[in-house]
Parts: sequence; C-alpha cells; structure tokens
Amino acid sequence: MGVGAGSGRGQLFLRSLLFLLLAGPQARHPARGQLRYAVPEELEHGAFVANLGEDLGLDVSTLSARRFRIVSRAGARQHLEVNLENGILFVNERIDREEVCEAGGTCLLHLQLLVESPLELYRVEVEVLDINDHAPTFPWQEYVLEVAESAVLGARFPLESAQDPDVGTNSVHTYRLSPNGFFSLEVQTRSDASKFAELVLERALDREQQRVHRVLLTALDGGVPERSGTAHILVTVLDANDNVPAFDQPSYGVSLPEDAPAGTLVIQLNATDLDEGPNGEIEYSFSGHAPPRVRELFHVEPRSGQVLLKGRLDYERRASLHELYVQAKDRGPSAVAVHCRVLVHLLDVNDNAPEVTLTSVSTPVLEDAPPGTVIAVISVLDRDSGDNGRVSCEVGPNVPFELRSSFRNYYTLVTTQALDREVVPEYNVSITARDMGSPALLTRSTLTVPVSDVNDNAPRFLQPSYSVYVMENNAPGASICSVSALDPDCQQNAYLSYSIADGHIHGMPVGTYVSINSDSGHMYALRSLDYEQIRSFQIQVQAQDAGFPPLSANVTVHIFVLDQNDNAPVIVSPMPRNGSVATELVPRSARPGYLVGTVSAVDADAGLNSRLSYQLLQATDFTLFSVAPDTGELRTLRSFLEQDASRQQLVVQVRDGGQPALSATVSLLLSVVETMPQTLSDFSEFSLPPEVSSSSPLTLYLLVSLGSISFTFLLAILILTAIRCRGERRSGQGDSCSPPRTTAATCLDVPAGGPPGYCYKVCLGPESAQSDFMFLKPCSPPRNNEKDPGKRGGITSLFLAVVKFCGWKGCPGTRMEVGDTGLASWDEDVTRANLLLIFSPEFQKASAGPNSIWTPQYSPLYPALDYQHNVYIPGTPTLLSSKDGPLFPGRENKNSFSTFGKRKKMTTYCDMHDSVVINNDLK
Repeated sequence: MGVGAGSGRGQLFLRSLLFLLLAGPQARHPARGQLRYAVPEELEHGAFVANLGEDLGLDVSTLSARRFRIVSRAGARQHLEVNLENGILFVNERIDREEVCEAGGTCLLHLQLLVESPLELYRVEVEVLDINDHAPTFPWQEYVLEVAESAVLGARFPLESAQDPDVGTNSVHTYRLSPNGFFSLEVQTRSDASKFAELVLERALDREQQRVHRVLLTALDGGVPERSGTAHILVTVLDANDNVPAFDQPSYGVSLPEDAPAGTLVIQLNATDLDEGPNGEIEYSFSGHAPPRVRELFHVEPRSGQVLLKGRLDYERRASLHELYVQAKDRGPSAVAVHCRVLVHLLDVNDNAPEVTLTSVSTPVLEDAPPGTVIAVISVLDRDSGDNGRVSCEVGPNVPFELRSSFRNYYTLVTTQALDREVVPEYNVSITARDMGSPALLTRSTLTVPVSDVNDNAPRFLQPSYSVYVMENNAPGASICSVSALDPDCQQNAYLSYSIADGHIHGMPVGTYVSINSDSGHMYALRSLDYEQIRSFQIQVQAQDAGFPPLSANVTVHIFVLDQNDNAPVIVSPMPRNGSVATELVPRSARPGYLVGTVSAVDADAGLNSRLSYQLLQATDFTLFSVAPDTGELRTLRSFLEQDASRQQLVVQVRDGGQPALSATVSLLLSVVETMPQTLSDFSEFSLPPEVSSSSPLTLYLLVSLGSISFTFLLAILILTAIRCRGERRSGQGDSCSPPRTTAATCLDVPAGGPPGYCYKVCLGPESAQSDFMFLKPCSPPRNNEKDPGKRGGITSLFLAVVKFCGWKGCPGTRMEVGDTGLASWDEDVTRANLLLIFSPEFQKASAGPNSIWTPQYSPLYPALDYQHNVYIPGTPTLLSSKDGPLFPGRENKNSFSTFGKRKKMTTYCDMHDSVVINNDLK
C-alpha cells in the first residue's frame, strides 16, 4: 500500500505553482465585488496565494495605515493571512482539504477583507484544490467470503469498498484482483460516482478439492502519482445454500426532519428468502463499506430490519442527504448477502438563530461626526436554508443610528444625526437579527458606542459674579475666596486653569494685590489691605480649559474691604504747642453754659469705628466744666466762685465706637482772668488808656525814647540807602539782609560801613505802668566781604522800650504767647532778626517822610500775615481750608484753642522767655 507516496511530496509545489499560473489571470477579474482564487491543499506556511493589493487596486503603502485585515469569526482558524507590506495573500497554516470540508465537492474558504479610511469591504473566495495526498484504504486488511460450492457460474459477491478521502480523480478510481483461476473482478459505479467491486465466479468450486481460495484485492485512485491500497480476501467454500434473500426493492428513499430525536424509526426494510430453516432466517446489517458517519447516526436492527436514528442530525453542519447500504443474508451455510440502498433526505428545521458578528467597530466616535459616519460593519449568518435562513436586521429605537445593507448579509451601522457627548456620553445600540422561519428566531446583540469628546463647550462659572468681603489688615497670603467653574466636556477639555486678567488698581498691577491658584481657583491676598486707602476694587478672573482650541469664560469678582477699628481718633484742635499744654483764657464773670472752646477730632475709620464721643476724663473741678459728648464743646456748668483756682487743668478724652474702642486725650490749661484783654484792630488806631496818657512819666519817657530811636533809624537808613546806591553803580550788585521784594524789607540793608538792621515789635497793654526793655540781636551777622571792617560801628544794638505796668509777671488780660504761625519753632537768630514792627499811628505820623520805613515790615522769608486765616465764624469748621495756604511759606497754619467761640480781636501778652519775644496769634 502507499504506492507513489514517497515521491508525491516532491511534486506538490510544482503542481501548486502550475495551478496558480493557470488560475491567476481569471482570478484578477472580480465578479460583483468578489475575488476568487484557487490554492492546493497542504501548502507550507508562507506559500503565495494572490496579490490582493494589486488585484483590488489598493495602494500598498497605505495598507497598514488603513488597517487592511481579514475579518474572521471568533475561534475560527486563520488558514490565510495578508502581508501588509506588499498586499500578498499567503498561507498562514497548512490547509487539509479533508479536514476543512468533510463533504465532497467544491471546498471554498470565504474571506471578508476590510480596509478603513474610507471603510471598504471585499469578499474573497479561495477554493482549496484537492491533491492526491491519501491512498485508498479498506476497512479490514483481511476479508472472509463464504461461497457455497453450489454457486453457479457468474455469481456475484459484493466486496467491501475502499475509502479515499480525496475527491474527484484522486479518489478510488478502480480495483484490481490478483490473478487466480476461479474469480474475476467487476467494478461498479454508484449514483454518487463512487466505485465498488464485485467478485464474479468464473469456474465451479469444489469444496473437496480446495476449501479456501486467497486473492489480493487492490484499490487504485486516479491521482498522479497513483496511490493504492490492498486487502486480502479469503474465500471459504461452503456447502450449498441454494437461495439468497431478496429485498422488496433495490433502493429506498425516506425524508426525515433534522430535529428528529434519537430512536426515531427511519425505515422498515424487508427481505425474503425462499429457503427454510436457518437458510431462510434473515439478518440485517450495514454493508462493510458503510462510512463511520452513517454508523454513528443510524442503527439497523438485525432481526426486524428496522433502521433507527441513533445520533443527532444536523442539516447545516452535516450532509443533507445520507446514503445507507444495508445487507441481508440468511443464517444458512454459505449465506450470500444481498444489498439495498437507503437514501435519507434531511428536512431543514428552523433550529438555528441568526448569528450577529461585529466584524469591524470604529469606536469611540467623535461627537461632531457628521451624519452618515460608519460606526461598525456587521455580518449576519443563519445556517438554516430557505426562509429559515433569510434574515432581516434592525437597530433598536431612540438611537441616532441606522443599518444600511452593503452586501448580502452584511450591514454598516451609521449615524443619522449629530451627536452630543454632554447629553448622551455613551449609546448601547441593540441590533436585532430575525429570520423568516416559523416560528421566527431572533438574536439580539448590544454594541456599546462611546462618544468621544470635542471641546465644544466653554467653561461656565457657578455665579454670574462674586462679591468678596475682606477685613482690612488681613495677613498677606491668606485665602480670601474661591471661584469655581464647570465645563461639561471631559478629560483635558474639562481641565480648567484659572488666571486673573491684567489690570491696575490705583495705578498698581492687579497681580500685586491678589493671586489665584490656577488649579483650584482659590484666591489669595498678596498684601495687607487698608480700608482707609482702598475700600473696594474688582478684578476679572478667567477660566480656560485645556482643549484645542481652548475656550474660556470670565467672571467679575468684587472685593470689598471691611473697616477695622485700627485708627485711633486724632485731635485736630486744640493742638499742643511744642509739647506744651494748650491754654485758654476764661473770664471769671462767665455764666453757666459759657462756651470755652471746642475740642475737635477726626477718625480715619468708617461707620461706628469713626463715631466719636467726648468726655471729661480729668479736671481740677468736675463741677465747673462739662464736655458735650457729641460735639466736644467745652462749657461752664456754673459761675466761678472766689475759691475756684485761677488755673483749671482738664483732660478731655475722645473715644470712637469700635470694638475694642480706641481713644485719644488732650490736656487743656484754662486761665481764669478778671478781664478779657482788648485786641488792637488791624493797626488802625493806637491810643493809650486815659489813665496813663498824661499822668504817667514813664509814658512820656517812652514816647521821647521812641521818637529819638525813630529819628536815628531814619537818618541811618538814609545814609545806608545813599551808600548802597553808590555801591550798586560800581559793582552792579548790592547786599541785603534778604532778597528784595515789592514790599518794604523788615531788616535794613546796611552797606559795609553801616549798621545792621533790626526788627522789633511793641507790645502794649491797657494797664501798662512800667517799661521793660528787651535787647534784640542784629538781623544778620556781619559780612565777611566788607572792605573795611574797622568802619563797622554805629549802632551795634538797640533796645525796645516796652511799657509795662504790672512788672515782670505781666498784666492780667494782656499777654504774648506762641501762636499757630509757628514762630516758636524758628531758629533763635532768625526769630530775633525777623520780629514784626508795629507802631501806633502817632508814631507813624511822627516818623513819616519820603523815605520812611517805620511801617510794619516783613522779610521776604516770611511775608505779611494774613489775619483772616485765624478768624472763627460760628457754625463753620474750625480746620483751615487748604486753599488758603500756609501763613508762612513752608509752614503749616494751625488754629489756636483760644480762637474757638471768640470774636475777632488781637490779644497781646508780654512775657519773658529767655530774652526772646514770641509773636502772638491772631484771634
């Protein structure tokens, strides 16, 4: 057996190549979208099948990018594969035609080829060609045939058929019998074109001469090279049994549904034998060449001749027609078996539900995908036949998808409308496949289609605007608020970063005031805020996602600074002078309710923190004075008594309404006087009191002295003026005590030889009875550039006679004190050199002349006083207006506590303070 088997493998590749060359050109012309190729079985891995890239007209360089592949069912063996580099279809694993296609006939491999971008589907059929790789085989190696010696010549004895899995010419082609003198061989052909052999008796047998005859039966196929199989036949000669059984008919046909249960009667066979006894008793069985598949499915009852169903039938997986060969023989000696054929036709039953296979799924799908976008390719298969195998496919309701038929039993799932991931992030698409059988069977398959996000939603803040309240004096770096925005998108399209838009707050970049955490949206104050400097401001916060292109949204954050009681009240009047206590005169005749003055204070805070209240904290006598808690007015509670001290010390406290409250105090010194002094009015009149006009010798002495001094000064000034004019002609420049102005100078301009200038002021009281003298230093030091220092001379010092009747302690009601002009803070030399000269009208008339300078003069450094600055008008604020400017350049005007509630007057008071005359305030 196995003739030619050794050299068959050597010619396998040549035959395969020859077939491809002959079949190739025909395969390159697909019919109705299909390609068909042929390939021999048993090719090794990597064997060439076809060039799909060229036959399909595809660009080989894009096959990998377009995911060109073969779509197969899960669990199926992948016999063929595609090389994505060159588009060649090759053998992936060895193909055994007899294993792939159990039934005879054409063996096809159906391939579905899929390529994406754009989605294209191709169907390819590959026919597996049979090669002669199997030799015929017999069921047994030795077959015993009993033949009666009385057998007539020409008697036929069917023999067991050889089996060859190959098909066509490669299957069993003929039989041969070894040479012998008694039997010949005739080959018969069945309806399915299969061959079987019958042994024909050619010469009469004689059991006594030869009881056993041995012949060799050889089965040959039609392949190239030819293969064969042998079996030994042992013919035993028996005594005569003259009659053989006979069936009612040589062939039977029966139909059987495929879902028939085991034990179902297929057919009742009947054979008769004319003999009697054991020679007439018939036994039924399958013939020796019945294939194993038949023996698995059917069973023959030996005595009754009933053919019963033994296994489970399957119209789709097995053949729809089964051919059974049943033999009948009697039980007599030399029994001869007779055969009949039973054809069992299976009836298809709708027992297979449709199979839904997702051959290609393109998920997730972008939410901005246009309608008609292909989501998946779906194949539907029903193994039943006829209407039972016809399938309709549909998708479930309320989904934006539909199925479109592409090829037979192939559908594409496409979108029907625009998707929105924020509304539906994922679809569960139910696909129902239903056949046309009765009853109909259906299969539901669910495809999950996630929707991929597109950055189509801008961030949205939770509030249209934010209002934040921050207490002033906050700690830098402390969190003040948090903003939050939402983005319906997902992943990076929903990742938000926060930032503050550029801007300025009071001229400073907004980034110096607040910062924001870009991830959490927490905002922090970068500096300590001051309510008194800034009460509110607003910023723009932007939230931007990380999509492409990025989208953003803005929100306004209003930040309000809350006041904190961090400023104590500040007393603006009365103001202490050089650390001294503020003083005021109070007439002893003042009645209850007399307004002594008003304490004024301000608080930079707001609200209750700036609401001020006044109270008398300390007093020499609490029964004498009171302070209005709201206005700060200091009034008398009762009339003065004789035992009341002439000096009353008060401490007034100003407290705000904050929690905790802050306060400030001011100390006041009230001098109780018998008579309030009279003030000279704008230098218009000057008259001595009647009691001193004629009776006091000092008055006369004072007038004579002043007249002499005035005359001497007038003469000196005339001389100095002449010398100066003369010097200006020579040098083109002059020396002076101060720069020239349009007004007359307070200090005399003395040339090199003249006397220095002096400035002085007369302070008179109505009750002056004595005269005091105060010596003043020159206006300026001697000049270093004088040509002749020895000519200095003249008057080195002058004295001013001051009429004073009360001695060095001063007169009641007449005083001179430090005013708000700030003269007390001058340097000593400047102070003494720039005192104002005030003369009476009589003195001015006596000294009047063409070149007279004995009018009140002011140096350029400190111009003439504006007496209107210190005028108090009832009902008006006590603070100076900023538009009036300072009384002296570079110095700030202040109000004296003594000006509150008084009419305009000038009070003078003469006192000695280290030999310095201090100018009075204007009341």
